[in-house]
Amino acid sequence: MSTLLIKRATMVATMDDEGREIVDGGIFVRDGVIEQVGRTADLPETADQVLDLQGHVVLPGLVNTHHHMYQTLTRGIAQQGTLFEWLVTLYPIWAGLTDEMIHTSTLTACAELMLSGCTTSSDHLYIYPNDCTLDSQIAAAQEIGIRFHAARGSMSLGESDGGLPPDSVVEDEKAIVKDTVRLIETYHDASRHAMMRVVVAPCSPFSVTENLMREAAEIARSYKQVHLHTHLAETIDEEAFCLSTVGLRPIALMEKLGWLGDDVWHAHCVHMNGDEIAQFGKTQTGIAHCPTSNMRLGSGVSPICSCLEHNVRIGLGVDGSASNDGSHLLAEARQAMLLQRVVHGPAALSARQSLRLATRGGASVLGRDDIGYLAPGMSADFIAFNLAQLPYAGLGHDPVAAVVFGQPQNVDLSVINGRVVVQDGRLQTVDVPVLVETHNRLSRQLLNR
Repeated sequence: MSTLLIKRATMVATMDDEGREIVDGGIFVRDGVIEQVGRTADLPETADQVLDLQGHVVLPGLVNTHHHMYQTLTRGIAQQGTLFEWLVTLYPIWAGLTDEMIHTSTLTACAELMLSGCTTSSDHLYIYPNDCTLDSQIAAAQEIGIRFHAARGSMSLGESDGGLPPDSVVEDEKAIVKDTVRLIETYHDASRHAMMRVVVAPCSPFSVTENLMREAAEIARSYKQVHLHTHLAETIDEEAFCLSTVGLRPIALMEKLGWLGDDVWHAHCVHMNGDEIAQFGKTQTGIAHCPTSNMRLGSGVSPICSCLEHNVRIGLGVDGSASNDGSHLLAEARQAMLLQRVVHGPAALSARQSLRLATRGGASVLGRDDIGYLAPGMSADFIAFNLAQLPYAGLGHDPVAAVVFGQPQNVDLSVINGRVVVQDGRLQTVDVPVLVETHNRLSRQLLNR
């Protein structure tokens, strides 16, 4: 049995039901699970590892609900394109992906996420040319030490059949189904505090068939804690595609296919009307809100405030590193707050509400009841920011709001499953300079094909 004690933090923001913020706070952990949260004076005095966090604010680990990690290899391309223009430009490039690239890009994206405060991430890998496998991504996530939801994405509707992607990057549906089942039965862990879960995730209404969507839902619901994920209502182009091909708006199509419910979350959901928002709230269908990507591609502003009023489950996502073009989850929380204020005014979304989306909201979207806030019995996933940094000068009166209102910083400390993975601002589980060198070599190889 191993124990970890965090003590003397300037503030511990628990994000629990009472919203407790503990001055001179700490956390006591045993075997990867939180045993006590409270004032330092009320906690045990010793542990196998003791960390003094005076001058730091401690938060639950952030949860990323949507990403495409392989896209770290192709950042800054199609810089002024819409989603469809961007995809058409990049599909031929991604056709050159290799399994080594999947592994390395996953390490790169996870490193960036972990340094930004993310302790749990989902990733949506939907393209498998050449020798690419989801297994390599899973291995990379396990290697670097992040809590991970690996989404087995897929594309089966090629250009010749009326879809958007070229035929060269789509898969046979029987092969997709077979591999999805294999991955669930090999890697999925439905237990509490699980470090690895598998998600079933056909890519989008314009890249898969209705038959695959239905079969995917049947597969997921035949297993415990296997959830469903896809892109939805991201752009007007997507809406026009759905109306022209099946005569339905995207959300009506998902209802027809059985893709609403508390085991489903959709990325983006920018173009929703009032009835559709109410339907998401009633069915408890989740949303991965990706504000930076939506801005970068000019997709629009997701109606997050209206969704919250209807009790829709919402988490944050950095989205693809080629449409963001970064993987900083704390920056995404700040962006979410500011973007809603552009539309609804300065009272639209508070700093604490945006942090709640990044923690408890994301946990709920992923179907987790063991992460997202700090309390006894919860997984020991938490982060700390050093308040002595220049961007926090003048914000000491509210250290919780400081991390959102101030320029987004990297964490000083990150603990995942009770294991210290970032200490003194340095990632402990991978050699970052060597990783960047390898990643850049592979990026040049991919782009120079």
